[in-house]
Amino acid sequence: MDPLSALRDFTMRGDLEKIVRAGEEFRFGADYAFPCAAETAYRSKQGSLYTLETLLFFVNHHHLKHTDYIQAARLNHLPTVTFIDRKPLLDYLQGKISSSDAIQLFPSSSSSASAAIAAAADVAAALPDPSSAFAFAAAAAPSAFAADAEGEAEEDAAAVDVMTLIRTVERPLKDREAILECKNRDFYAVLVASTRREEERQRMESQQRKDGLVAKSRLMGAEDRGLGYGEELGFGDSGIKPKLNLKGSKIGEGVPIILVPSAFQTLITIHNVKEFLEDGVFIPTDVKAKQMKGPKPDCVTVQKKFSRDRVVTAYEVRDKPSALKPEDWDRVVAVFVLGKEWQFKDWPFKDHVEIFNRIIGFFMRFEDDSVESAKIVKQWNVKIISISKNKRHQDRAAALEVWEKLEDFVRSRSHA
Repeated sequence: MDPLSALRDFTMRGDLEKIVRAGEEFRFGADYAFPCAAETAYRSKQGSLYTLETLLFFVNHHHLKHTDYIQAARLNHLPTVTFIDRKPLLDYLQGKISSSDAIQLFPSSSSSASAAIAAAADVAAALPDPSSAFAFAAAAAPSAFAADAEGEAEEDAAAVDVMTLIRTVERPLKDREAILECKNRDFYAVLVASTRREEERQRMESQQRKDGLVAKSRLMGAEDRGLGYGEELGFGDSGIKPKLNLKGSKIGEGVPIILVPSAFQTLITIHNVKEFLEDGVFIPTDVKAKQMKGPKPDCVTVQKKFSRDRVVTAYEVRDKPSALKPEDWDRVVAVFVLGKEWQFKDWPFKDHVEIFNRIIGFFMRFEDDSVESAKIVKQWNVKIISISKNKRHQDRAAALEVWEKLEDFVRSRSHA
């Protein structure tokens, strides 16, 4: 029995629940077994033959609205029955009509040929290798039809039946998941390597924070003992006594600070600043916030990774200016602005002119945003950095532009 007839028989008997999937084939109770992807004799009005798994899924879900049925089929990665084929197909499978013009009938062959084909199908189905089944079917067909000399029409019919047999016993060698497999490649090693890199990065960040705290504590201890900065570092009376200016224009001691807005309306926040500045990749804040585990960090450390410079400076990124101590403000070197006046409320500066003379400002925007979005920002002394909404390969250039302007500003401020 062919797959379409078997499906119609079980549908009419109300035995659809007895059709179960086992690997890559459907088993009709103990009676039949067909490959899931086997083509049936029912042809769509679009011209193609429906497969068994397509028809079985349809007859089990025909009660759904067509749009809901299409969505369910897509979730299961299955082709769908067209709207125009729904009613005549269902009427045929349920036995309301006995035949349909959509059924593709193959020419019948002689009894000896049919017997040979049936025998070949039984043997081929038992073969583990589809190529073996193909070879067996190809070898069996000529001998089966050689016994009948009924002319060229019989040979054509045999050819059609042979191809049907071959398609019936075919097995997929690769599916969507298997195609992603790499021979002789163990991805566990990749996972271990990436985990080690993340642990090393966290270790370096922790050490940098400790170094900054040690330097700060040594400096405070020296001030408490009345020692100069040069004396504490061992310069003694050599005449080299660097002047420490915590309230002046130079950068204060410790790790430099970059401030970012805490509001989600801006492109760069404490959630995604690390990926942008270190890896040159922009990840939307809402996406990154969902990926992060635990509460939002109060501070993250960033470094310029993609640089040929051997000297790498670490920066602290914070989003709570109100938590900064007076001496911390001397370490603030940059700020990503939101474009709103209230961002600078309670800052220890008298106006925007003083802020952006002491601190370099950056305003991140999408390149296709309206000019109005940066109207206020253009009145300030800030650097406007544009990125694309979709072209992530351009993010690196934008990040490099930020680093270049930031490093130039830090050097000029250090020599002020």
